[in-house]
Amino acid sequence: MTDRLAAPRPPGLRVKRIYRPALAGLLVLLALIPLIASPYHTWIAASMLLLALFATGFNVLFGYTGLLSFGHAAFFGVGAYVSALVLLAWPSLPVAMVAGTLAAGAVGVVIGYLSLRHTDIYFAMLTLAFGMMIHSIIWRWRDVTGGDDGLPGVPRGVLGVPGAGLDLADLDRFYYVVLVVTVVAVYGLWRVVRSPLGLTFQGVRDNETRVAYAGIHVRRVRLASFVLSALTAGLAGSLWAPLNTNAGPGVAHWTFSAEPVLASLLGGAHVFGGPAVGAFLLFFAKQIVVQYTQYWLLVLGMIVVVLVLAFRGGVASAALTLLSRVTADDDTRPSDDQRKAADALGTTSRGSGDG
Repeated sequence: MTDRLAAPRPPGLRVKRIYRPALAGLLVLLALIPLIASPYHTWIAASMLLLALFATGFNVLFGYTGLLSFGHAAFFGVGAYVSALVLLAWPSLPVAMVAGTLAAGAVGVVIGYLSLRHTDIYFAMLTLAFGMMIHSIIWRWRDVTGGDDGLPGVPRGVLGVPGAGLDLADLDRFYYVVLVVTVVAVYGLWRVVRSPLGLTFQGVRDNETRVAYAGIHVRRVRLASFVLSALTAGLAGSLWAPLNTNAGPGVAHWTFSAEPVLASLLGGAHVFGGPAVGAFLLFFAKQIVVQYTQYWLLVLGMIVVVLVLAFRGGVASAALTLLSRVTADDDTRPSDDQRKAADALGTTSRGSGDG
């Protein structure tokens, strides 16, 4: 009877009860940033949100499908440049976002179809090669992309059509657009990875042979994951250019492709929110280190290596594991009422035995 009274509840329930209010509190804090922070810190927050979206979309391919891409900056860059060109011609942010996202998705279909003929390191090298090809096109096509000068003076446009929409030149207004788009897109990705399609992604990651025996076309599943990831990168890029009022070739370089990879490893590739946590930590660490030394890449690399080695599954995964253990310990410890009931039952049992 005592064991029954002290039976633990599933720790996952307690974790969810803590996780949801924490997430709601985070959203409230993010919504308050323009009201309590300087324009510089508002820009930092918006940049973190877009990098978190970029990393979360990348992790659909990396963490959930098991494919490592070194060329995802190409889709981010295509989204940024197409969005910038549209805004310079007709300053409507929704049109620019749709154009940049679809352009990145179209490029993703082509690159994904060609790269997915191979897997493992061969796939990673192909994505790197295609990514650098896109960067080379951006660098050399000066008449359209501005070459190494990029596209300066990109307006933030209006939310609607020019002349009849909300002007987004103010950074605070634009920040809220970034926040809403990021939250909606991340929620959409969360729904996808929990859907039958998302479970198929994970099945291909874990055992593609069994998935193929089940009658599922593995290459098509991988292509769907690749294109979805490219679309997300393009969406993040389409907001990056107006946020910074320029589009430069650096956002399409292979070194920028390392950002979502490091964020996923740092936060945790097998936790949905891990890449977002990693993106926040990575960007925040970069902003701090760069203020103190010109060798910030070396210092940042050492910090990332220490964190990855200390938290093998990622920071978010380690935090969830610790939280589960704490809540499990709390659940297995009987409350005062349970102790009193157990003592009463024990006393009654002993009295009956004596009689």
